[in-house]
Amino acid sequence: MNQRNKPAGRRLKLFWPFVCLAVILFFSMKTEAQSEAKNIPPEWQTLAEKTDYRKSWNYADTIVFAKKLAGATELIEYKTFGKSGEGRDLPLLIAAEGGDFTPEKARQSGKAVVFIQAGIHSGEIDGKDAGFALLRDIAILKTRRELLRDVVILYVPIYNTDGHELASPYNRINQNGPDEMGFRATSANLNLNRDYMKADAPETRAWLALWNEWRPDFFIDCHVTDGADFRYNVTYEYAHHAEVAPEIKNWMDEHFDGAVVPKVESEGNLLTHYLSFGGREITSGIYTFIATPRFATGYTPLRNRAGLLIETHSLKPYRSRVRGTYDVLRYTLEEINLSKASLLEANRKADAATVERGKTFDAGRRFPLRLELMTDRAGDFDFKGVEYRKEKSDISGTERIIYGTAPLDVKIKKYDEARVAASVAPPLYYIVPPQWRAAIEVIEAHGIKFYRTKAPLTIEVESYRFTEPKWGPASFEGRVPLSYKTNPIKEKRTFPAGSVVVPLDQEAAAVAIHLLEPESQDSFMYWGFFSAIFEQKEYGEGYIVEKLAREMLEKDADLKREFEEKLKDENFARNPRARLNFFYERSPYFDKRIGLYPVGRIVTKLDENLFK
Repeated sequence: MNQRNKPAGRRLKLFWPFVCLAVILFFSMKTEAQSEAKNIPPEWQTLAEKTDYRKSWNYADTIVFAKKLAGATELIEYKTFGKSGEGRDLPLLIAAEGGDFTPEKARQSGKAVVFIQAGIHSGEIDGKDAGFALLRDIAILKTRRELLRDVVILYVPIYNTDGHELASPYNRINQNGPDEMGFRATSANLNLNRDYMKADAPETRAWLALWNEWRPDFFIDCHVTDGADFRYNVTYEYAHHAEVAPEIKNWMDEHFDGAVVPKVESEGNLLTHYLSFGGREITSGIYTFIATPRFATGYTPLRNRAGLLIETHSLKPYRSRVRGTYDVLRYTLEEINLSKASLLEANRKADAATVERGKTFDAGRRFPLRLELMTDRAGDFDFKGVEYRKEKSDISGTERIIYGTAPLDVKIKKYDEARVAASVAPPLYYIVPPQWRAAIEVIEAHGIKFYRTKAPLTIEVESYRFTEPKWGPASFEGRVPLSYKTNPIKEKRTFPAGSVVVPLDQEAAAVAIHLLEPESQDSFMYWGFFSAIFEQKEYGEGYIVEKLAREMLEKDADLKREFEEKLKDENFARNPRARLNFFYERSPYFDKRIGLYPVGRIVTKLDENLFK
């Protein structure tokens, strides 16, 4: 019997497997936007492709492939941009048409410069294999050649090179491949993605020099995220509150969320904004991640540039994560090529607004220093998760979550509105005395423009006096963070010759504000650059202060009443040293510089001859 004469039900049963096969093949093709290994000459396959995404190159082999790419095409140049703590070269590949391998040539060509970074957390290395595959497809296979039409690519395949070589199969318990993964921090145990402001690591200083040299138009940071299980293989985020210029935020809303995300999903990926749960499970809702300036994608908005965070899902296979990263990189570059003019215009407007703001002082104009999520405002979010159950654990003694595999679609709350928790009216200038060299070196590393005074300068400044300093119970990123109460003051001070004056009519002004305003979460004060101001160096012997106290009480009735009131505090009353210090601190012998911020805020125009 031929097919035509079979009963309809019978024909449908026979046809159905072919329909399923066609659907499977369709989605398989859609997720293979990156070239299949079988279609790539063996010598141009990445190690991930050669091993079915089980392995990734070590540092030495990564450099070999990077140099091989550069040697095989006029479209790629290999450079290094600094040294790691252990002395390894920090690799940089520049991809461009027409020999536009310098910042000057790139700017003259009118192209957009896109900075792609992989391996800042070197166990999260998806961006290395995705980036190499993309550059190969652009420059060797020529299947993505059009991505260089109006774009110059700066590609760092491994940023944390020392951590990359601390590879082990046991580094990331939460991550599904490759077989060996690098270490999160550097060999000096610094997390480079917490170092963008304080710049303690040599890698960070090199990165800042690279940024200042090229002044990229767009930044992408490739990561892998831990956390709950769900169906998304790629999550992403970019600054979208008051921490970023509205022109930049609007461009990302329209061109990344509006154009790039649908194209990436058309390749078989499932995307959403970065997922941070309020509790251990999804019912607690999702909280937006607001990157502070210590993070790469919190720093670049201070430089008036979009910073795109890619966070693939750690539980997904390495193949899915690498190819998802590839698709995000590909379509982002495609959109920047298509919309280069609007991106450059958004950047130009943001830069111009920053410079203009710094030309005049306005006590009513506020600059946001800290943001906080509004937990009383939430929208609905259609979450695409997987089934799970909870049960009491005889190991931990609390509830544990056990994930399954069946899809779970549920509507939950998403908290994505932020308020300004701390702000400041920026001055026209900051002035830093020359003895605070560590802070000045960081200012210089950020490319912040400044002048030095040629002679001592006596001037009225705004500043701060700090009380109740409290250091953290342990070090954090190699420093002991500091908290304090901040009290604004105004006074006349004399600053020595060689003091650093930082004007705020410059593009890097927001970085200067966050470093020098103590209420910023990443200020010099927070990171302990000025902790010595709280150290008392001169003291009074008890028998001397005892005599001084009696003399002060005899002469000052108000002081006597204040002391008697203070004695009602039992802790104070039982502490002889505190009782004597009460008088010493109110005497002319006490060092009034203790707790005084050495940095001044200048709100009046200065004569430029001061610096000539």
